[in-house]
Amino acid sequence: MTLLATELPLAARPLQGRTALVTGAATGIGAATARALAAAGAAVAVAHFGQIGQARTVLDAVRRAGADGIELSADLTDPDAAAMMAAQIRNELGPVDILVNNAGAYPRLSWTDTGEAAWAAALEINLTAHYRTCRAVTPSMTARGWGRIVNVSSVNARTGRACLTAYSTAKAGLLGLTASLARELGPHGITVNTVLPGAIQVDAENNLPAHHRARPEDQIARQSVPRRGQPDDVAAAIAFLASPAASFITATSLHIDGGWMPH
Repeated sequence: MTLLATELPLAARPLQGRTALVTGAATGIGAATARALAAAGAAVAVAHFGQIGQARTVLDAVRRAGADGIELSADLTDPDAAAMMAAQIRNELGPVDILVNNAGAYPRLSWTDTGEAAWAAALEINLTAHYRTCRAVTPSMTARGWGRIVNVSSVNARTGRACLTAYSTAKAGLLGLTASLARELGPHGITVNTVLPGAIQVDAENNLPAHHRARPEDQIARQSVPRRGQPDDVAAAIAFLASPAASFITATSLHIDGGWMPH
């Protein structure tokens, strides 16, 4: 006898009855995370910015996993967008229990070309937008006494990288946001953690100018695990941090880089 996904025991679907919001969920790490959370039983809001076709493909995968879901487009640089997004999710799926802050952008700019506007834009989408989504969903998490927040940072927060100064600075800021929120929200049953992906193979890297692309063999040589990282590697860690099994893990930064950092 084959059980439907919705008939699996709770141990197999530990997030059954929970609602997740994943930003930047149309592609890459966000898309993989949406699928992983759905497989664990969560209803998933697939948030994106104008990537409707790709987001609907992810939503189809969420529903095939036996989970409910919606897709919604939001410009997270709009100060009002996060609150409006949280309200829509609450109306259609229920209050957000799990927030995965994955949206971001990393245009390569040399330091000499990083003017005020470029600096402000990098911090807006890679840090301030995450502040806004946290502000939008934590009141209802606090009221219910349960919540999971996972911020997606980068190993560049610790290593730095030429032509990514503003991006690396914003990603480092997420570590402070995570640690402080974990202190403040822990008494309310909310955990806050950060994952720091390394060189993950995503379609977006194909859009980089050739002189900004690292050769795969050079990247692999810097790691302990000799293969390219995949979005599913990151998604699995996020799904664990969102699960009941991680209820005593908070204020943690988890490297998902194949052992790049020790090198």
